[in-house]
Amino acid sequence: MAEPFRVYIGWDRREPEAYDVAAFSLRRRSSIPLAVTPIKLDELRAHRLYHRDQDPLASTEFTYSRFLTPALAGYRGWALFCDCDFLWLDDIAGLVEYTRVPKAVYCVQHDYRPTETTKMDGAAQTLYPRKNWSSLMLFNCDHPAVKSLTPEVVNRESGAYLHRMQWVKDEDIGALPVEWNWLEGWNQKPAQGTPKVVHFTRGGPWFERWQSVDYGELWCAERDDLLRQRRV
Repeated sequence: MAEPFRVYIGWDRREPEAYDVAAFSLRRRSSIPLAVTPIKLDELRAHRLYHRDQDPLASTEFTYSRFLTPALAGYRGWALFCDCDFLWLDDIAGLVEYTRVPKAVYCVQHDYRPTETTKMDGAAQTLYPRKNWSSLMLFNCDHPAVKSLTPEVVNRESGAYLHRMQWVKDEDIGALPVEWNWLEGWNQKPAQGTPKVVHFTRGGPWFERWQSVDYGELWCAERDDLLRQRRV
């Protein structure tokens, strides 16, 4: 039997519901076996994998810990990281198809320049090159550049080094279609259908201020389905 495809999703104590819906929407549409794991800061600290000081500019608890995904995956095979504010509307097997061409890492190469000064529940909105590239990363954990993301490097290096992917050569970064990380409030809505993955990067319906976002009703329907299943 094939080993389940490994997915690591950022977890934040301020928005656990977002993680639950992301994982639920991912699993229910997957045609392949999955192993889905939350990246929880307290657990990483307990296992001495993470010891960075708190960064006042970090908008989530997994701002830096996401780069421990290759270490958590044992630096072997392929593994996916995504933020918790994702809604999966298509089969992740379509994304796994990209692993046939062995780049170091795949991501949607956004040119994202938000105008808001805050997002989510009042977190600062920062602007930097390659913003949101790291919100979904498909890692080739056998690649030397990915193996360079040791816990020591993740704990020591700057946010610029990590999020701008200065740890990998540009030619080793593969590009994914925008539909795999569609940014609500930034990317243009498709003329037909929905994106494969909606990213509520500014904030989603689990926050009071973000009740009327595009595809918010789909997120709420997904949450309601999850709650119904839990009651059965």
